[in-house]
Amino acid sequence: MYVVKSPLSDADLKTVSEALQGALVDLVDLSLVAKQVHWNVVGPRFRSVHLQLDEVVDVARTHSDTVAERASALGVSPDGRAATVAAGSGIGAAPGGWVKDSDAVGTLVAALGAVITRMRERVTATGDADPVSQDIFIGITGDLEKHHWMFQAESV
Repeated sequence: MYVVKSPLSDADLKTVSEALQGALVDLVDLSLVAKQVHWNVVGPRFRSVHLQLDEVVDVARTHSDTVAERASALGVSPDGRAATVAAGSGIGAAPGGWVKDSDAVGTLVAALGAVITRMRERVTATGDADPVSQDIFIGITGDLEKHHWMFQAESV
């Protein structure tokens, strides 16, 4: 059921809604993975990694809200429920227990890399269908790539 009528054609709406839903799932999961690692990181770089992880959580949560609201604006009901996120995320599972600071950095490099790869696919998929949504994906990708670079710089 559509409560809000989208200005997009049915075909374009299908493409864009799938991209938005996929991005929502990835961003929600990224925030959860980063927060899980944030709570459990240990080691000599604890404080800097701990604070950096919260930056990723904040970015992921902010962008997940933007993506969900864009879906709603197009008449698509966003789904950020735990089961939906668990079933659709492109991120590997977060480690359990205490996480050494170097392993925490590696986990975030992998998680961000996975989300960025899928986000770039969404940039391509939405270019003709909806440049407004594409612009959102471009901005998100830029922000995530900045964090990806920073975590990679720590792992050298």
